[in-house]
Amino acid sequence: MNTKNLTLIIIAALVIFLGGCGCNSYNGLVNGDQNVKKVWSDVETNYQRRTDLYSSVIKTIQGSANFEKSTLKEVMAARASATQVKVDINDPETLQKFQAAQGQLQSSFGRLMAVAEAYPDLKTTKSFQDFQTQIEGTENRINIARKDYNASVQGYNLQVKRFPNNIFAGLFHFTEKAYYKSDPGSEKAPEIEFNIK
Repeated sequence: MNTKNLTLIIIAALVIFLGGCGCNSYNGLVNGDQNVKKVWSDVETNYQRRTDLYSSVIKTIQGSANFEKSTLKEVMAARASATQVKVDINDPETLQKFQAAQGQLQSSFGRLMAVAEAYPDLKTTKSFQDFQTQIEGTENRINIARKDYNASVQGYNLQVKRFPNNIFAGLFHFTEKAYYKSDPGSEKAPEIEFNIK
């Protein structure tokens, strides 16, 4: 066998080897990317469930003629804002905007619930009681979905960053995805005052 044939065989073997590695890397990256998208849709589904619950209790509260309208309007504006944000999981800015909108909605809704405490007739309605039962489970689902999303992003990001996948990730334009982060200030324990006399 002459050197020319040996060189061709080595080049052909190298091309086949790299092609096989490239196909495996590409397919792994595609699977990871699709998994992140699927898990993100679970996050969105749980946020949609919360928004739907908020909508139903807002209708109940609107029926209470004496209820503070300014607090209710604030929640309705926050709900509208939260449902307007479209997330591209490849763009960390849109994820941050989504988180901020959801945080604003939850904050304004918390104020609404605090005000609702002053309306005993409202608290005795069946739909208000149903809401209180369902919202706790929904918040737990949201936390689990966000945790699952971050685990999925971690797996995908490791694929993107590890050698030799990082070479193929760069060639095929696969980039790291953003994690779902906690709301700003949530790392601090809330101050609780007990005015016991």
